[in-house]
Amino acid sequence: MLTRAAHPRLPAGGAVHYGTPGDRSTRVLEGSLDLLLLTADPNPDGVLPSLSLLAHTVRPVPSEVSSLLEAGAADVAIVDARTDLASARGLCRLLGAAGSSVPVVAVVNEGSLVAVNVDWGLDDILLPGTGPAEIDARLRLLVGRRAGAVNVENASKVVLGELVIDEGTYTARLRGRPLDLTYKEFELLKYLAQHAGRVFTRAQLLQEVWGYDFFGGTRTVDVHVRRLRAKLGGEYESLIGTVRNVGYKAVRPPRAKGEPGPSAADDDDESDIDDLDDDGTDQDIASEPGAINAG
Repeated sequence: MLTRAAHPRLPAGGAVHYGTPGDRSTRVLEGSLDLLLLTADPNPDGVLPSLSLLAHTVRPVPSEVSSLLEAGAADVAIVDARTDLASARGLCRLLGAAGSSVPVVAVVNEGSLVAVNVDWGLDDILLPGTGPAEIDARLRLLVGRRAGAVNVENASKVVLGELVIDEGTYTARLRGRPLDLTYKEFELLKYLAQHAGRVFTRAQLLQEVWGYDFFGGTRTVDVHVRRLRAKLGGEYESLIGTVRNVGYKAVRPPRAKGEPGPSAADDDDESDIDDLDDDGTDQDIASEPGAINAG
């Protein structure tokens, strides 16, 4: 029997048991999914009848974007598109524009399939008469694909405190604010952040970031570090630390009490870290802000 949360505009009763979804980890262990059913039908069981034969939590909510935002975490949002295609299409598009990571599935009558296209922004469609086995398989595959996509996206990101470096888009953001970095500044910052806590000499950084065929001096590293610190700003310039008489390392910011994970105290090197200010005699590498610069 389905476990349902009460729809604010739908009557509770009949053979449907109304409740609230259980703990997410428990549901995963039990093999159930948390499904939001966006519908204006006073009889939500009629949208996709075979759902009643599956052990998933179904929460009927009004057909509004705010319903998804207010409902909290869910595995899939199912939109009732059986009758009002125009409204359902608009809702699906708005759900996508809202930036939600919840996959969206529309329930569409067979005669209306011709009206469904990529503009809807859907992840899948179902017919009202789809059997329970097919519904279950398609929902699980959808959730699995979405989880895999999220993992791939996260794998391309390096996080150091409030600094997020995305290799996929070649962007770096600090507290959500994009940093205007040259190509080599980005590569240097990424390399240090990927090995947070590890100390590198200037020669090592030249070899790893600039490559074996670079013939410039090690002061090139100092110039780029100075610029990176300036772009990080006074509050965050300490993310790049100087290990006296050795080189540089990315410094993990201190953790809040009780927060899991490594912190600056766990870094490999405990040498004194001082700020290395360039004396201004170095010849800067010319580049426009944000331009790709191999220097």
